[in-house]
Amino acid sequence: VLSTGEVSRLLTALPNLKHRTILTVIYSAGLRLSEVCHLKVSDIDSDRMQIRVRQGKGMKDRYTLLAKGTVHLLRLYWQAYRPADWLFPGQDVTRPLSDRSVQKILKKALAKSEIQKAASVHTLRHCFATHLLEAGVDVYYIQKLMGHSSVKSTSIYLHVTTRDLSRITSPLDFWDTPPEPTL
Repeated sequence: VLSTGEVSRLLTALPNLKHRTILTVIYSAGLRLSEVCHLKVSDIDSDRMQIRVRQGKGMKDRYTLLAKGTVHLLRLYWQAYRPADWLFPGQDVTRPLSDRSVQKILKKALAKSEIQKAASVHTLRHCFATHLLEAGVDVYYIQKLMGHSSVKSTSIYLHVTTRDLSRITSPLDFWDTPPEPTL
């Protein structure tokens, strides 16, 4: 998992607006690689601040977050590129961008941002979940945003968070007077 600072460096490393927008959408919405490639312009709902994910893993539809900063970036992107159907079209505008193209974009961003950690496009999805957990968002809501059918899938992020365990108080310390030991 990358820190929030590393994600920020990664997202701003590329001057290409389309590339920056793709990586930002992945991280800010917790999307899978295939999900970002298959987004359509009509899937962006800036009034409700949501992104509709059609036929995600398990062929399920879901809604996820649309961050304010992502809306701004998407508007700049739309003005520059005017995508018609696919939000991120490939070389042939009638087809979506390929998974491989997005992987290459991430590899270039990692190099430009000088991040040494091994990371993949899926790492950005893990960062989304981990950073939400660290911010105190309930695991139930993260489960829904990520499209997990079981909380067990989402709970894997619990062990990768960097929440400070020393801030957690033992239930024994809630007592006014702890029990005296008898020897």
